[in-house]
Amino acid sequence: MSVLVLNYDYQPIHITTWRRAFVLIYLHKAEIIESHPTRQIVTMRANYPWPRIIRLLRYVPVPYRHVPLTRENIFKRDGYRCVYCGSSQHLTIDHVVPRSQGGEDAWENLVTACEACNRRKGNRTPEQAGMRLLRRPQRPHYLLFWLRSAGEIDPAWHPYLMLSQFR
Repeated sequence: MSVLVLNYDYQPIHITTWRRAFVLIYLHKAEIIESHPTRQIVTMRANYPWPRIIRLLRYVPVPYRHVPLTRENIFKRDGYRCVYCGSSQHLTIDHVVPRSQGGEDAWENLVTACEACNRRKGNRTPEQAGMRLLRRPQRPHYLLFWLRSAGEIDPAWHPYLMLSQFR
């Protein structure tokens, strides 16, 4: 189970394992904001609450975090689906505006496309090819990437995540 880590000011900054969260709590570097109602960490000395959300006891300056522009991260951002037809088979990377027309290697110009859609689009923009993007490509927020890698989002996290700011 993953644990949401909040900075001293209650801003979400990381997702960690329950073991790492327990170490931070044990070393008095963090406190439990919310624990699991039915689970406990059992040691030889005592039973401890199983953390779901912890808060650091000192403010940690978090520099601007960015998600590296890689092939795998483009696939993750697009949910491993073609942005033209929704297929999850034979995926490639496509430049929305082809490089021959001035398109750059940027989050806003690279998308996941299946081989068939990529061939159909060719060296044209989606408008020129008569194709439609199912969603506009944009730079992902680092926290959303963490959330996707965490798997299922604990409902207790929702008040701290303010997910509406990312939509």
